[in-house]
Amino acid sequence: MTASLLPGRARVFVAGHRGLVGSAVARRLAADGHEVLTRTRAELDLRDAARTAAELAVLRPDAAVLAAAKVGGITANSTQPVQSLEENLQIELSVIAGARAAGVGRLLFLGSSCIYPKHAAQPISEDALLTGPLEPTNEAYALAKIAGIIQVQSYRRQYGASYISAMPTNLYGPGDNLDLETSHVMPALLRRFHEAVAEGREEVVLWGSGTPRREFLHVDDLAAACAVRLRSYDGDEPVNVGCGSDLTIREPAGTVAGATGLSGRIAWDAKRPDGTPRKLLDISRIARLGRKPAIPLRDGVAATYAHWRGELDG
Repeated sequence: MTASLLPGRARVFVAGHRGLVGSAVARRLAADGHEVLTRTRAELDLRDAARTAAELAVLRPDAAVLAAAKVGGITANSTQPVQSLEENLQIELSVIAGARAAGVGRLLFLGSSCIYPKHAAQPISEDALLTGPLEPTNEAYALAKIAGIIQVQSYRRQYGASYISAMPTNLYGPGDNLDLETSHVMPALLRRFHEAVAEGREEVVLWGSGTPRREFLHVDDLAAACAVRLRSYDGDEPVNVGCGSDLTIREPAGTVAGATGLSGRIAWDAKRPDGTPRKLLDISRIARLGRKPAIPLRDGVAATYAHWRGELDG
């Protein structure tokens, strides 16, 4: 049996532990018996390289997971490209450089499937990176994430650091951002349909044609894959984390309608942008590590909505 690349009771710093991804990774690592180290934004602004390096030097974790990022949907990414590019670059440069300076032995950088060309061959393999133009509506965010991948690879090549990266597909789950101005597809659907039911609306109008295809992965499945990668993978190339199958946007809209009890009509505004026409990841690399998604979409959406309703009622 190959020795684990992560100690049995490792001390792991999770950057972005209050976000969708970071909170799920923190839960998983804690459940696996690791000590999870965190800092709130008020305690540590990760854009501040000097403070981040100093804090990591004090904490001296065995490993770090970089899940912190400025994220948003089509509206936020297209209207705030400067912030999307600059803040994400600042966070990545700060945490990865600070980790190496503090002697952190393992680091996992979490990117995004938007790094791939808009018209990449489907399913998208990791080799498609930098082979074509990006989707214009999130180009700045994608470029920042690509820079993070290159930074990880550079630290491996120049310093021999055991740093790796993963590219998740579209995610959803507890802890998601349901702000309609900045959220992604699934949380936006949950929020829109919940409000439509509460207001008794007979019709909900959604952006685009509803024909683009996406895959949707529950964030707990991603967290499980991250734990596997920290234990078992030490390669130079990024690894996709997805479902292996996709749906048109209309299909999960129907699933969310069922979970929220929406009975009104769903209409589509084709004058609004669709974004990338299709984005299905090739997950053969992560599958070879023995990890496949376990949470069906219908179950995951229902549980996510119940979690959010609990927060509202609480």
